[in-house]
Amino acid sequence: MRIAQVVGARPNFMKVAPVMHAVEQSDGIEQLVIHTGQHYDASLSGDFFGDLGLPQADFNLAIGSGSHAEQTGRTLLALEPLLQRLQPSWVFTVGDVNSTQAAGGALRRGRAAPCHVYGHRFSCGIPKPRV
Repeated sequence: MRIAQVVGARPNFMKVAPVMHAVEQSDGIEQLVIHTGQHYDASLSGDFFGDLGLPQADFNLAIGSGSHAEQTGRTLLALEPLLQRLQPSWVFTVGDVNSTQAAGGALRRGRAAPCHVYGHRFSCGIPKPRV
């Protein structure tokens, strides 16, 4: 099984760290880390990867700065063909940042199942109403 972990902003890194560590300890799961580059400088990105012991990103989309629409659009344009090429079984996202929204859009045309954690809600391919 192949899991693509899509991260892009500081809140993502802290939320996804325990999942990444658990996947690293699991047999039969290939983990691919896709960093969108929404947060890209050392204080908002690089330091967190080191401090949290996260694996280096396999892919960095280098999206950079911009408005919500610009970042989300550039991420969607870069992420959709990458996910089609990688063919992951699951795409794991966390939170509600631009990178997460773009990943959801990129999944609309792919075969990978979405897995999303928002706060304490955990949804892997199962619709969950917000209350």
